[in-house]
Formats: sequence, C-alpha cells, structure tokens
Amino acid sequence: MCGIIGFATTKKENSVKWLRLGRDKMMHRGPDAKGEFLCDSGKVGFGHRRLSILDLSASGNQPLADQDKKIVIVLNGEIYNYLDLKSELYKDGYTFVTTTDTEVVLNAYKKYGEKCVEKLNGMFSFAIYDKLKQIVFIARDRAGEKPLYYYYEKNHLYFSSELKGLFSNEKISRKISKRGIECYLSMGYVPKDLSIIKGVRKLPQGHCLIFNLQTSIFKIKKYWNLPKIIDHSLQEREILKQLEILIEDSVKKQLRADVPVGVLLSGGLDSSIVTAVAASLVDKVKTFTVTFPQNKEHDETNHALLIAKHFDTEHYQLKADRIEVDLLNKLSAQYDEPIIDSSMVPTYLVTKEIKKYCTVALGGDGGDELFGGYMHYSRLLWTYNLLKGRPGLIRNLISNLSKMLLPIGFRGRNWLQSLSIDYNNSLPIISTFFDFEQRKLLFGGITQNVADNIRKSMIPKEKDLLKRMTMMDFSTYLVEDILVKVDRASMLNSLEVRAPLLDYRLIELAFKIDSPFKATSDNKKIILKEYARTILPKSFNFNRKQGFSIPLTTWLTHGKWRNFFEDVLFDKDCDLNQNVIKNLFKGLDKGMNNAERIFGLLMLELWIKKYKISL
Repeated sequence: MCGIIGFATTKKENSVKWLRLGRDKMMHRGPDAKGEFLCDSGKVGFGHRRLSILDLSASGNQPLADQDKKIVIVLNGEIYNYLDLKSELYKDGYTFVTTTDTEVVLNAYKKYGEKCVEKLNGMFSFAIYDKLKQIVFIARDRAGEKPLYYYYEKNHLYFSSELKGLFSNEKISRKISKRGIECYLSMGYVPKDLSIIKGVRKLPQGHCLIFNLQTSIFKIKKYWNLPKIIDHSLQEREILKQLEILIEDSVKKQLRADVPVGVLLSGGLDSSIVTAVAASLVDKVKTFTVTFPQNKEHDETNHALLIAKHFDTEHYQLKADRIEVDLLNKLSAQYDEPIIDSSMVPTYLVTKEIKKYCTVALGGDGGDELFGGYMHYSRLLWTYNLLKGRPGLIRNLISNLSKMLLPIGFRGRNWLQSLSIDYNNSLPIISTFFDFEQRKLLFGGITQNVADNIRKSMIPKEKDLLKRMTMMDFSTYLVEDILVKVDRASMLNSLEVRAPLLDYRLIELAFKIDSPFKATSDNKKIILKEYARTILPKSFNFNRKQGFSIPLTTWLTHGKWRNFFEDVLFDKDCDLNQNVIKNLFKGLDKGMNNAERIFGLLMLELWIKKYKISL
C-alpha cells in the first residue's frame, strides 16, 4: 500500500516543489521509502511513498522504470494474482529484476497495453508514463478500494491518492463545489467522479484515464462492468461450490506478503468466513478483536472468541482506551474529503492497535453489498410486496404529509416519504441526511436540487428490485463510504487492509446469482449463510448483525463530546446555519435520530477550517 502523486502536461512544468510537498503529506500511506521521477522534457513527474509489503529491499522502491527507461510506473495497492501473471509473462520472454507486483504490472502493460487492467486481480490505482507513445495511463481497481483524485484543465493533469496531496499545488483552488457539498449533505459522501472541491474529480471504480501529450487528447474509459444478466440456471449446489472455490482462492492470494499478516475478526459473518478459510490455509493464523472497555454494548469479544477458539487461531484481544473527542480533529484532517460516518472512529482505533502486530490485515468488507446483507434490502422487498396494487394517490399523500409534518430525525420519516416512488424502476431515498429544504438552510449557496437528481441518475436500469438495490450500493455507498473509511483510517496507521470478498470474480458471481438466493422480505445473505454453515461452528449466530459503531447519541447528550461539538458548531465563525444546528440538538435531546447528522456537520466544519476552504 502506498501513496502516489504526479503531473503530466503538454508544456514543461515550471515548478515541481509542490510534487514533493504533496508526496510527503501522504507519508502515512508509505513511511518506508520515498521516490520521484521527472522526465527529461519536464512534462511528466511522479512521486511515491512506499509501505513495503512485497520485496522489502530497495529494489522494490518506486517510481519503477523498465530496463530501457522507456516506461515508468507508480502503484498504490496490491495485485493478488501477480505470481500467475508473472509466470505467463516469463513464458513470453519478459524478465524481472524485483519480486514485486509493481514490476509485473509494468511488464503486463508492455505486453497488453491499456488492456493490462483486465488481467489484474487486486486493489489498485496506478499511473504509467509511456515515453515512446507519449501518454500517461492511469487506472483504478474494479471495486474502487484504492483512491485516485485528479485535476485536469488546459492540457495540465495533476493527480494524487489523497486530496491533501493536490492541495500542495497552488494552481488548484480550495474552493468548495456546490454540487459536491450538496451531495455530501444529502448522501453523506460525494459520489462517482465528483469531489467536494471545485475542479477536482475522482477516477471512478473500474475506469482508466489516458492523456496523450502529443495530441492533447484526454479521455476517461470504463474497462469493467457488473454483470447485467442474472443467470437463473445457477442452482444452490453449484453456487455453493463456486463460492467455496473462489473464496478459498481469494483468501489464499491475499495472505501473500513479506510482512506479518492477520485477520480483522469482528465476530460477524463475513470476517468469520475469512478467518475460517485463512485458518485452513495457514497454521495459527493471527486474529484480532478490539474491545472498547468503556462501551460494553459495542463489545463483540464473545462472538470473536467463539471463532478464534474453534479454529485455534493466535488470537489477540486489543483494548482501545477511552476515546477522546480530540481524535476528531485528527480524523477531519485525514478524511480530506469528509464522509458522514462516525464508525471511522472505531475503525481508526482498530487499525491503530492491529498495526502494533501486523502490516497487513484481511477484513470482511463487501459481503453485505454483494449478498444482500443490509436490513433495508429485506425491508424494501417487504414494502414492495405490501404496496403492490395499492392506490398511488394514498401513497403520495402519506409521503407528502410525512415530509411536512414529521421533524428531521423522526425514525421512519425517510421510509414514509419513500412510499410515493415507483418500485418497478426507481429506488427510495432511505438514507438521506438532509433533504433539499434543509440543505438550502444549512448552506446558503445551494439553490438547486442537484443531489437528488444525481442520485436518480445513478439508479441502475434493472427490472429486479434487489439487484437494483445492491448494484446501487456497490457503486455508491460501498466505494464512497465503506472503502473510503477503511482506506483512510488504516493508511493513517500505515496498515494495509485487504478485502477477500471483493475479489472481482466473487463480485461477478454475486451479481449473476438469482435474487431469492441472496435476500427476501424476511431473510438476508441466504446463500452466504448456507456456505458459512459448512465451515463455521453450529453455535455461531448466523442471523446476528452488529454494526461497527460508537454510542454517539449517548455521548452527545452531555459531557466532553457535547461540549466540543457545541464549541465548534456554535462558534461565531461557523459556516453553517446555526438555527438548523440548534434544532438538531433539540431534536436529539427529545430522542430524535440526529447524532449522525450532527457528526457530519462537525466533521465538515472542522475540515473547512483545517484546509482553509473557500465557500
């Protein structure tokens, strides 16, 4: 895992000081080594921070050039099938001077060109400079596990793993994007290729970027799509067999490293599956559970211990001490495109503790989106069955009345509002934080309902309701919230977290499976639980769903956390509407579900002040 940064222009870049500054602002992503490359013409420059995982010697440092010095690469991430691909390239006469996966990608590009990405199984963002073709080629992995921000204007391209790298470049303004901020207040993140900074974009998951320095042609291409057709011929026995083969192979590949590897064991279904498979492949696999002594209701010790004892793992129960509110200042700086997700706090603490023992950890991310694990899937299917044939007039009336009469934070408000939507073609907005009227009050620059239109434009055109829901979450919530949360928190601690369930072969299988195998109105993760029953102990609670969270509502009622939030949000220099904030706190004190909303506003305000963002 690493941090990458760079530029490509049709004319010589006059100053590259920002490149080194931006690179070193991401030292947490790669504390083991740093490097840079500048081409002779001054038109291309790369910077790299290295977290050594494979080939710990200096020969694995980046940027890495081929033997002819014609092709240069910087890579962030891991290519799990690099040994298989390396063997293929050997047969074709390609030679290697390192044992890194980076050199495999470089040679794969030499052989396959832009189509090399189709050969890669892993999490990655990388940039390649091809001197002969005079192009810069950038790609991001299929699931979007590794980040890539870029800014392009007037034949100048700048890119970085994190926004803070780009912020070192004075040419990039720190002006907020109105579309970005509205999406943030609505969804809790900024989706797809948008960002919260005006002019800066994200390279979407499964896409590549090509910039030709001779012709000035700049284009973005999608190289991978989710399967569009459900294979109704797949039966349970065949699905279970494929799951067994693919999960075992994915875990096996992701256990490879030249540094200590462990498993992040929460005791939930997904991490328990990963642990079970890892234990079958490695003697005394290391497993880690973090306990929060001050918050017993969020303690998963017993569930994790059941799995650890059953598979005889080398188990570590790590205690996270009292969580101080000052940590939020640190996290607001790290999440330089903020997200509304307070579970970033325990995620940071978990990875901080694990880093004391390992440099790589396997987790269970992806299982919910792929196999129908979220509660709202079953709830939506139940609602759909209930509403079939019901008059639209009544549903619209209930929806409108709930919006007008129920206060923000009233549990069930979003669900009642969703009754008016067309369940055959659309999806309800069930997870919105602030609706359009509230967004206008909070942030004066918002005048158009852009966020809702963007959300509607992203809804997959799928007849199957469950597939529509899971595809939507895979391309939005997973990549912009879950994976961002894990990447930034783990990288702040220089820990690489891998997700075996996000192997693209498993992703493709999951989206080919008939929906009743995944979720119904009264059951979730059906086929994954059937697979888990073949490898997990019978006493395991297969229906348990414990989110990774903190007791934020309790903390915001009084004490240090309440005081800190009020000091920031009611400061005279706060950029947000304080009347709205006051009403949120009043609602919270009356039992309304406002804690996460208030958290999102606090993190936004801390971020604005930290990075001196212009509104």
